[in-house]
Formats: sequence, structure tokens, C-alpha cells
Amino acid sequence: MKTPSQIEAEVKTLAQRIGASRNDLPTYGHTRDGGYPHIEVDATQYHYIIVERGRELERRSTSDFAELLYWIFSGATHSLAFAYELKHRSEAQDCRRIAFAKQIELLEAISPAMATRRAHEIEAILNRAPYHDRP
Repeated sequence: MKTPSQIEAEVKTLAQRIGASRNDLPTYGHTRDGGYPHIEVDATQYHYIIVERGRELERRSTSDFAELLYWIFSGATHSLAFAYELKHRSEAQDCRRIAFAKQIELLEAISPAMATRRAHEIEAILNRAPYHDRP
């Protein structure tokens, strides 16, 4: 198992590839609250935890470091992609068109496998909730 400081160092290195700031990334060993993720490590697992208003909203656990990185960067690129979409908005199209494409582009810069995985997840989302462009 990697230590929190080792995880943080690797995440920072990868985050530089996509221009992610500290605010786009989790904290390590403690929560910042406010719906931001933080990472905890025990003897056998990594934990990705989201706390808001002092309540744990989500906890995912894995022993697979690559899975942890996917969770971290899936969330970070989601935020970056929707911020990008806001600056490049087209009122005639579903905002997700720009955001989803940007998220895949960002993940591709980190790992083609992450980008492929997220593309499949987005495809499933769109099967349930297709794009709704405006005429």
C-alpha cells in the first residue's frame, strides 16, 4: 500500500498534465468537508471518502491503486470539464456534449484506459438520458 504522501505526490504529478489545481484534488488523511473528497489508507485498502457538513456521503474502498486514481481523476476531470463547458457554452446544444468530450480529452492525457472507461460510463448515461439539444 502506498502512503498518503506517496499518493499525493503521484496525484500532483498527474494533475499537472491536465492543469488541475489543489482545489480540484482530494485531501489526504483529513477532510476539507464541503463535499470534497479525501483519501485515507489502512493496512489493506485505499478509501475515497466524501464528507459534507460533517456527514459522510460516500465511501469507496479498494486495494487497487489504479482504481483509486480513476476515482480521483474521474471526479477532478468532471469538475474541470464542466468549468470548461461554462466558458465555451453553446445555448443550442446540451451542455454535456462539450463537457463529456472535454472530460475524455483530459483523462486521455492521464491514461488512455481511464478515458476509455469513462467513455463507456458516459455512453451508459446517454442511453438513459440522451442529449437534448435546443432547436
